[in-house]
Amino acid sequence: MPRVYVSIGSNIDKEQNIRIATKALHDAYHPLTLSSVYESVAVGFRGQNFYNLVAGFDTTATVDEVTACLVDIEDSCGRHRAGHGFEPRTLDLDLLLYGDLQRHDDHIDVPRHEITRYAFVLRLLAEIAPQLKHPQTEMTWSEIWRNFADESQKLWPVKFDFEL
Repeated sequence: MPRVYVSIGSNIDKEQNIRIATKALHDAYHPLTLSSVYESVAVGFRGQNFYNLVAGFDTTATVDEVTACLVDIEDSCGRHRAGHGFEPRTLDLDLLLYGDLQRHDDHIDVPRHEITRYAFVLRLLAEIAPQLKHPQTEMTWSEIWRNFADESQKLWPVKFDFEL
């Protein structure tokens, strides 16, 4: 059974949408391992700050089934996909890892290439899966985080009470 990691982000009604997302993921795939919630500035556009976290869970669902579930959860929060990727959003759920699967096509990107580029993903993944190894580099997520060099990407913790 693969271990799956999903990033969760929101900058529109962020507390409500983070709660909806974590509850929906819990209902579909419990138990969940959740990172701390961090706030960060929007990357690639001007907008409200984001709340971000990473969830981990085991599942018997296929990678395509998990992806479809993530889209359904985003849609339930009013996610619009009309523009380019750098815009405000009610909810952004990205499949980061699906076990050791390496698949990069029009529908699936695992391991997600953005993991190592953005502190708001990498730090949170390293928090809940520090000894897990990147399927391509064989470095642990904590090693990759320790070597992360972009100090311009600031994060700060947010006190957040989950309602699962």
